[in-house]
Amino acid sequence: MQLQEQRYYSPEEYLELEVNAEEKHEYIDGQIIQMAGGTPDHNQIALNLGGIINFLLKRQPYRVFVTDQRLWIPNRRILTYPDVMVVKTPLEFQEGRRDTLVNPVFIAEVLSKSTKSFDRDEKFAAYRTIPSFQEYVLIDQSKMHVEQYCKTENNKWIFSEYDDADVVLSLAAVPCQVLLGDIYDKVDFSVEE
Repeated sequence: MQLQEQRYYSPEEYLELEVNAEEKHEYIDGQIIQMAGGTPDHNQIALNLGGIINFLLKRQPYRVFVTDQRLWIPNRRILTYPDVMVVKTPLEFQEGRRDTLVNPVFIAEVLSKSTKSFDRDEKFAAYRTIPSFQEYVLIDQSKMHVEQYCKTENNKWIFSEYDDADVVLSLAAVPCQVLLGDIYDKVDFSVEE
């Protein structure tokens, strides 16, 4: 058995390839990884949350992005696409780019079986290296369950979890309150991922 040598790419090489790619890829410290396609429920949850937050933040100094906005995490050399991301204006971009942000205050990820461990551990650790980042929300797509992490000061985070449709999720990084039932509107838990 012959081992194939792994090729490592620079962020610039990745961005050149990604701009012309038909599918999305993440960049993790030299490696390019194709992103799996989302399920209808995954997309519905991201759209529901992003839409609610966007409406609640109208005329306020924030921009809300859902799934297609690239984020650069320089301390970990990661380029990724969070499911929902809120950025306080003005937008700050990766040096030399106008399509890759660096200053989110809030990120939400919709968990799937294949990504939930990575989203909880390595991805959250990477997000915590971003100076502006203050809040992380993980949303299970297979059952009603939301985990919330809020930064209180350097290196201190408060964890909360919610499982009831009538519970209000009060966001800490932005002035929003979201009913859990609204996040899961039109989601069919009887369908397997």
